[in-house]
Amino acid sequence: MNSWAKQGVDLHLQVERAGGAGLRAGLERALRAAVRSGRLQAGTRLPSSRQLAAELGIARNTVADVYTQLVAEGYFTSGRGAGTHVAGMPGRTRAPAAPGDREPSPRIRYDLRPGRPDLGIFPRDAWLAATRRVLSAGPADALSYGDPQGPLTARRTLAGYLARVRGVDADPGCVVLCTGYRQAVALVGAAVARSGATRAAVESPGLPEVPEALRRAGLTPVDMPVDSHGARTGLLGTLEVEMAVLTPAHQFPTGAQLSAARRAAVLDWCRRVDGFLLEDDYDGEFRYDRQPVGALQGLAPDHVLYAGSASKTLAPGLRLGWLVVPPRLLSAVLAEKALADRHSNVLDHLVLADLIEHGDYDRHVRRARLRYRRRRDELARALAGCAPARRAAGVAAGLHAVVALPEGTGDALARLDQAGVAVNDMSRYTATPNPDALVIGYATPPGHTWPTALTAFTTAISG
Repeated sequence: MNSWAKQGVDLHLQVERAGGAGLRAGLERALRAAVRSGRLQAGTRLPSSRQLAAELGIARNTVADVYTQLVAEGYFTSGRGAGTHVAGMPGRTRAPAAPGDREPSPRIRYDLRPGRPDLGIFPRDAWLAATRRVLSAGPADALSYGDPQGPLTARRTLAGYLARVRGVDADPGCVVLCTGYRQAVALVGAAVARSGATRAAVESPGLPEVPEALRRAGLTPVDMPVDSHGARTGLLGTLEVEMAVLTPAHQFPTGAQLSAARRAAVLDWCRRVDGFLLEDDYDGEFRYDRQPVGALQGLAPDHVLYAGSASKTLAPGLRLGWLVVPPRLLSAVLAEKALADRHSNVLDHLVLADLIEHGDYDRHVRRARLRYRRRRDELARALAGCAPARRAAGVAAGLHAVVALPEGTGDALARLDQAGVAVNDMSRYTATPNPDALVIGYATPPGHTWPTALTAFTTAISG
């Protein structure tokens, strides 16, 4: 075996080999150039002099002398027992952010934007224990290229969980594991477009990424108005669409629950025109005043595609999502999934399944539900004490609330910005005229900052 194949740290160095002092000078130049260019970044631990000498086929003393010289020049740092590290270049600036990257504003002290859970309560110990169990018990080929649908063991466990908790009619063979709701929309939109559909109804106000994803899939999004009873599904017959996208359990962002009459109307439309409904159940586990309403999918599994994720229950950074697909659309969705990324993260979906099987996932959701219910109650009390009094609109559910400001949001947003409180304006979610309102996420702040964040918010909107 070549000696370089056994080294612990790889350095791609082009060293001029003039021999003697010329070899040492060539190594110094190569290492300086690597640091100056940023290819060797600050903090990088360098291989030992013995390792690098063996890799380059030169004397160890030569490497040791070079290290000593570059430490003296400030390129490297070294300490007894700590090894040799790259010190970094004074005055080096960061590379410009890639398009779409957004740095948090230095003005933001309290982040009350909706869409994220309290990441400080992520069940790290349970996740670590489940990861160990999966890695110790799972076969090696579980880490290979997998089925676009996802591992059967994870799909089987997830199907049982969805049936038990959300009333979903989920055969494991119809479950497709994905990276979250946005990918789910893209996959379903493309599959439905392939079937010949051209138009899809979307809630207005609603998540702005949904119509954009549908456009890219080849569908024309058509606005379906939302009021205090949810989306006006009785309009579907006049919108000339073949597909609808809804958040029936807890409409985003208004917080309304789709009424029984409108639930019946959308299911009747599906059967009458043989249409498809994509049901986004993004926070269905979090209802605080009663048992959650079951998923629509269980009432019409031949027409409803059910989408869920762990982004609100655990963390969005895990990218764990799932679809339950009618058999007649399954092959088209899987074809899109194979083209998108071949398959989702196998290991983390298996870890999630292990958490469910051991009861850790349910325990975490119950703890989170209690925490968020308390925060919503505290928000409601704080809003009632504002001058004038405010209230949190929508049903008692989820991780966000809507606060109406009849006098307009302009002055309030300016005061919130001055106080370092980040929220979203309702105008972000619709292009049509809407009552002035703010959408706030009460789950996001860590526990130790929540009380002061709430005070800062209510003070700002009180004027």
